[in-house]
Amino acid sequence: MLENYMGILMLNEREDNIKSLTKSRPIAAIPIGGRYRIIDFVLSNMVNSGIHNVGIFTNTKSRSLVDHLGSGKPWDLDRKINGLYVFNHTSERSELRDIDVLNDNMEYIYKSKQDYVIISSSYMLCNMDYNEAAIYHEQSGSDVTVLYKKTETGKSDYLSCSTLYISEENKILSVGKNIGSSDKINISMEMFIMKKSTLIDIVKKSKQTGYHNSIKEVIYEHIMKLNVNAFEFKGYIKRIDSLKNYYTANMDLLNTKVTKELFFSNGLIYTKNKNEASTKYFNGAKVNNALISNGCILKGKIQNSIISRSVTVHEEVEIENCIIFENCEIKKGCKLTNVIIDRNVIMGENTVLKGSDDFPVVIEKKVEQYQF
Repeated sequence: MLENYMGILMLNEREDNIKSLTKSRPIAAIPIGGRYRIIDFVLSNMVNSGIHNVGIFTNTKSRSLVDHLGSGKPWDLDRKINGLYVFNHTSERSELRDIDVLNDNMEYIYKSKQDYVIISSSYMLCNMDYNEAAIYHEQSGSDVTVLYKKTETGKSDYLSCSTLYISEENKILSVGKNIGSSDKINISMEMFIMKKSTLIDIVKKSKQTGYHNSIKEVIYEHIMKLNVNAFEFKGYIKRIDSLKNYYTANMDLLNTKVTKELFFSNGLIYTKNKNEASTKYFNGAKVNNALISNGCILKGKIQNSIISRSVTVHEEVEIENCIIFENCEIKKGCKLTNVIIDRNVIMGENTVLKGSDDFPVVIEKKVEQYQF
């Protein structure tokens, strides 16, 4: 177990292609699978691997995230020693560099008792045990170990991700960007393992030069100076950096094989608990291949969809290939296909909406009596 490791989650993630869901929340706080948030996965991975000191560095839209995390109790991080720490940056700028955020909170890193650190973003959705990667890092003598995933769908997936060119000895030779020119590529998971002293040195030197924006930039641009190795992750992974990828990831959860791997393979995924009543299924309700959360009232037809807590579906409603966030009401006669509905939306009677797998229709939160 990784008791000598601390975790750092950097949430300054690019939101250009998913802005309709991130106007009031970071990517890490977007609901997924009906009852979870995206951050639950990486946070649970760290806790399941034995990490008990986790620092989360947020952006300006952190209210919903802080509300979800609370004291960290669902992840057993409500501790007197170590535990969960959430840091909001103090800059007036809407975007802040990783280096600046870390430098502003360097006291936390100095005071932490652990000798090693695992740095990660939140939007790489997977279930993994960091222990094997940590053992490899220590035995290899690397300055930095980068976790990566081999993929054979590079032309359509993981576009704009960093690609790694790796020697037979697992040393990273160079870093590029996936522009969709090849299917077989090595994708960086934006997870890095290093000594805490190495991280401190990187931050100090980067602040002195003022050149680098992020930790990964420093590592990638100094692979000839640093000893940077790679460790392969072989499980399921999905990068939630666009509306299409978010939609696909939710639809993947309707596949039993994916669900078992993502929620159970290397430990359970924990989340904030809400005590809701059981869902009520009325006469006329038909549900096929759907994830239904607690507290719902269902009177219509639902197929291949994700339904969050406290959703009301009235009579003569047909929902197919949809993702509906909590506290929504779908009134009588609505026909919805390939639609994402954010929280607290009321869909007016007989509304008909149809998107596609590549371009799902999105209804933003707190819309009352949406009619089309």
